[in-house]
Amino acid sequence: MEQQLEAILADHPRKREELIPILQEVQAEYSYLPTEAMLEIARYTGMPESRVYGVATFYAQFRFTPMGKKHTMVCRGTACHVNGAERILEEVEEQLGIKEGETTEDLEHSLETVACIGACSLAPCLMINNKVEAKMTINKVRELYKNGGE
Repeated sequence: MEQQLEAILADHPRKREELIPILQEVQAEYSYLPTEAMLEIARYTGMPESRVYGVATFYAQFRFTPMGKKHTMVCRGTACHVNGAERILEEVEEQLGIKEGETTEDLEHSLETVACIGACSLAPCLMINNKVEAKMTINKVRELYKNGGE
């Protein structure tokens, strides 16, 4: 991890204004913000660790746990909501054995909700990595995850 982090930091001046771009690049590299990276970012920018964590926790785009290989996003937009997104989320949680915002111990699956996937005519829907699964039902969720979410 050290070499990748050093390369990211080397591309940025040691300015406070660089904090968010640095956090974004680190997350793009690792899929989350590892504790070691956060501490090094604080040292590099000369900011207190609490300030770096404060900025990172303020913005919903930043994560502190790794994403799974199969990242499921359940849409909670209006169309999905009125068509049963809550039931879909509950079933995905049941099938994966994790709650929203968590990742399985084997790092195979992670789960989050999003405000809108942008596929309202397909509601309710979810995405696994970049593939939209449309017009979801409880049975479709069970079928989708019965073989580990392949």
